[in-house]
Amino acid sequence: MLSLRVLTDPEADWPVWREVRLAALTEAPHAFKARLAEWDRGGEARWRARLEAPDAYNVVALLDGRAVGMASGVPGGNGVCELRSVWVGPDARGRGVADELLAAVEMWARRSGATALKLAVIPGNEPAAALYRRHGFVATGESGDVLTDGVTREQVMVKELG
Repeated sequence: MLSLRVLTDPEADWPVWREVRLAALTEAPHAFKARLAEWDRGGEARWRARLEAPDAYNVVALLDGRAVGMASGVPGGNGVCELRSVWVGPDARGRGVADELLAAVEMWARRSGATALKLAVIPGNEPAAALYRRHGFVATGESGDVLTDGVTREQVMVKELG
């Protein structure tokens, strides 16, 4: 059975966030700007700090009680929230987990008063881009952050919520 758990208590929830984030960075390093080595050496304080970010929304998908996916939302200013850190483990893909995670972050953004939800996807990550398009996101043409190669930039997508 699929359920979502919103992480609201940094003291109690950081081990769950650590587990799923490390799984994501290990299984799909090509899908994230962050690298496993950056987070693997992070102590408890670093993991807790991620969950203590003001007004952020962090959610984990649980399949039969086991963490199999994650997503985050962060306020971005000017009525725009950002969708970040979306991942679903290979054994849970194709079961609607990503759809549930995206819907939860979108609902959070709407409750926050956002008029748009923005994200950045790594170029070449077509499965993720297709998921986002299916959920109403469109490419903005805006250049995202420069990746570790110093040349490639993230692709920015947005979904209007208003």
